[in-house]
Amino acid sequence: MIQGIFYARFLPQEGTKIVAQSPPGCIVPVTTPGPNTAPVPSQTISNLNASITSSSTTPGTSTTTPAIKSPLFDFAVLSEYIIPREPFRNRYITVTDPDNKYLVLGFPVSIPDPRYHRNEFIFNFGLVVDRDVDQVPYERVVRRLAITFAEMERQSGYLSQDQTKAQEEYAWEERRDMNGDGGFFSMRRPIESLLEIIKEDLNNYGECMIPVDDANTINMKLFPYHPNPPEVKSWHVPVAKMKLADIVDPTWDLTLQKVIAHIDGVSDVRRIAFQADVSLELTQLALRHLLYYDTILLLDIFFFSACYAPRPGIHDFIANVDGMVDECANYVCVGALGIHSNDNYKYSNPRSSSTTTLNNNSSALNSFSTTPRSSSHHLSTSPSNLSPETHSHYPTSPFYNPSSSCLISIERDHRLPNYLLIKLMTTFASSKTVMEWLKMHMDAGIDVLRYVDVRRLVQFGVIKGCLYRVHKHVVSKQYLASLATGQSRKLTEREAAARGGGRRDPLQKYTDGCHCFDEIITEMNMTDAEVMERLKGFRGAPTGDLTVLHR
Repeated sequence: MIQGIFYARFLPQEGTKIVAQSPPGCIVPVTTPGPNTAPVPSQTISNLNASITSSSTTPGTSTTTPAIKSPLFDFAVLSEYIIPREPFRNRYITVTDPDNKYLVLGFPVSIPDPRYHRNEFIFNFGLVVDRDVDQVPYERVVRRLAITFAEMERQSGYLSQDQTKAQEEYAWEERRDMNGDGGFFSMRRPIESLLEIIKEDLNNYGECMIPVDDANTINMKLFPYHPNPPEVKSWHVPVAKMKLADIVDPTWDLTLQKVIAHIDGVSDVRRIAFQADVSLELTQLALRHLLYYDTILLLDIFFFSACYAPRPGIHDFIANVDGMVDECANYVCVGALGIHSNDNYKYSNPRSSSTTTLNNNSSALNSFSTTPRSSSHHLSTSPSNLSPETHSHYPTSPFYNPSSSCLISIERDHRLPNYLLIKLMTTFASSKTVMEWLKMHMDAGIDVLRYVDVRRLVQFGVIKGCLYRVHKHVVSKQYLASLATGQSRKLTEREAAARGGGRRDPLQKYTDGCHCFDEIITEMNMTDAEVMERLKGFRGAPTGDLTVLHR
């Protein structure tokens, strides 16, 4: 947000002077004329004109800004930077005030011409913004102001004219137009009025279009700044942040349309390129365009053999900040759940002494899948010794203990309780794969696969900052030493034959510790288990040279 805007000029007799500012008093104090003091025409008339032009520009509202009590910064300290020395003119500069609260953005302009006193006209249009505000969108505004007014000065001497005379003529034409004595005025607007409208329009609407006179108009717009997107790797998984199918236009790039059709939150970039029949390089470029406009985000491939660990953001999940647990339930629960008990079981207070511990009798985990499961295809672990009558009464209950008098019934009409979701999220560990995590809960009597989409649960935790992926990297001490000494090279035919092969092992380039297993799996088209088997029989290094690191 623009806190202040000003027009400064270098006067041969007075030095740097603020000619116009908005709001009044933001750069230098405004002197209010007393009862026995002659009024200041430039100030009173400009304020009158500002109210007239603002009301005519935006009907029903007034953009007249009241004078602030004290300047935003000490002008005497920064005056030498507002109109700087010759090497800093005609270029964009930023200055921080001594209190480190505001940034002054300016573009000092020097116009050499014999018609000016000292053969040079120096001015600067500047903006004052907060220190923590992104200044990149405002840079274009400052440059546009400098270029526009410099050209208007070269054409008609717009800035070097007598400002008081121009303001009086403008006010007279405004009053004449309001009284109906003439048509639309053709006189120029005073600079203070222009600055006020520019500041208010940019702050309120992000753009402005202001006619200065019958030949010039100021058109500016604040464009949001997007940083360069990160590089898209072949093993990344793009996840859409909005319904891309609803915003796709037939005039969009054909490659982009083909890539968007295969973004499902599961497929990696290499698979998307194959399914869309697009080269991998073009697919990565298209995804970078979507990243630039913040429409997708990149995650790691989900494997049941992967490890995830909690981050500090897990505390917000436990505290259910902003309903995070409820949002998680809506995203990850496959079947809505409701809990009932024949012993007045209080599930809302799981730590109560009257609660019954969930049983540990559950059928073994038979299979896993990395693809999303529908509610009808999830693994069922109902105890085999359940009687037909009981089984028909509790058809979907994953919690049953034959030795306990308490039986919990979970129906498909409600979601999974918050306590269970928190328990599932907080039990991830860096030393435990998702498969081991899943088996641990299955052994505890919680049929996770029936009621929770594990992939979505992990994705939710990563996106919300509750979990992070623990990657595996393979390191060869011999290969690192050869890289450090510059001895890493292609093997000769004799060396390759001596090592039992015609060429270097293709896995060797991944043993420098800079390549995660996801990259190896994707580029070598192998599973995690196959990669480990290949590393065990790796012929490019002596026995015991390879180490797998988790980080």
